[in-house]
Amino acid sequence: MTEIAAGKDLTDRAIEARAFEALDAFQIEIPSWGFANTGTRFGKFLQSAAASTIEEKFSDAAEVQRLTGSTPTMALHVLWDLPNGVDDVEKVRLLEKEHSIRSGSINPNLFQDQEYKFGSLCNPSAEIRGKAVEHVVDSIEIAAQLNARDISMWVPDGSNYPGTQSIRHRIGWIEEALQAAHSKLKSGQRLLVEYKPFEPAFYHTDIADWGMALHLAKVAGPQAKVLVDTGHHYSAQNIEQIVAWLIHTDMLGGFHFNDRRYADDDLTLGSIDPYQVFRIFHEIHAAKSDGLPLDVAFMIDQSHNLKGKIEAMVQTVMSAQELWLKSALVDREELGHLQGRCELVKAEELFRGKFWEDVRPLLAAWREERGLPVDPLQALRDGGYVEKITAERQGRQSGGGSYA
Repeated sequence: MTEIAAGKDLTDRAIEARAFEALDAFQIEIPSWGFANTGTRFGKFLQSAAASTIEEKFSDAAEVQRLTGSTPTMALHVLWDLPNGVDDVEKVRLLEKEHSIRSGSINPNLFQDQEYKFGSLCNPSAEIRGKAVEHVVDSIEIAAQLNARDISMWVPDGSNYPGTQSIRHRIGWIEEALQAAHSKLKSGQRLLVEYKPFEPAFYHTDIADWGMALHLAKVAGPQAKVLVDTGHHYSAQNIEQIVAWLIHTDMLGGFHFNDRRYADDDLTLGSIDPYQVFRIFHEIHAAKSDGLPLDVAFMIDQSHNLKGKIEAMVQTVMSAQELWLKSALVDREELGHLQGRCELVKAEELFRGKFWEDVRPLLAAWREERGLPVDPLQALRDGGYVEKITAERQGRQSGGGSYA
């Protein structure tokens, strides 16, 4: 072997080791509602293979984990998955054991009850606000019993017409509500405050952007952080800059990953703008390279209205793995030198060069080394699982909702 060939072999092995380390560390949580029939406010297109019970959701989650190796937890929605509250905890524990899937983030429901027509935590009625807080506290207890760390707070409150609500009063009410919920957190638990500029409210939304979420998380208490949903932004907003600010202020708690073309479309991750996901992941890797002690939850929040549920979930995880690996392999030391010297074109070419690099052979090698299918999507198609559950579930009305 020539000296050049030997050097190349050492470099290739170093890159492979770095890639395998990054992939081993990457875990992304899948949502239970991603397996159920969901839709828009206009209705649903039902799929025969969609899950309609918590048992079916755990079974589907186990299949995704078997194929991808990166999804050991499933986010649960209290109303849809634990309709009886803490009384359903034992059933969930048995399902966790049966399928080797752990409960992930717990999601309260503050949007379906008819009493929440004018808001939940921000409702002008103190009685209704109290009911909403009680539901969040119950969700915290469910999380504690399932040994789940994060409680994801999407508060869809707002108003549709100017002058119909006091925006300032509602700020005070939600501050009080989140403080009350935070006081019930157990050690190690976190309250993740999500934001969204509009929908279902169209004049003002009570937590409309990351600044409001940051303020409310700080007011709530030290165990509260901000949750970034990649679909919850105005068009052309620089999401990675928001991520950088939240990292800098030690307030980034987690993500809900999906993609969008117009608004909160809940499309599969990377289907519209994979470069954006790459840029976000780069901020995470860069912070880790700088020695920052990050603890960020990666979660998927998508509505598979047209794509097959499990196929779309596997496709999403594969895309996430690919984009995570691309960003992990950026030469951040060299990039830092180029940035410091303001060598703009060289810096940008180094950065986006990794985005354009084909890392699928590295992913295939990692999967083979870890005993996973080299092509998870093809393995799903060849394995017969979807055909099996389609036959079993044919004709059922599947539950779930259009969760944001």
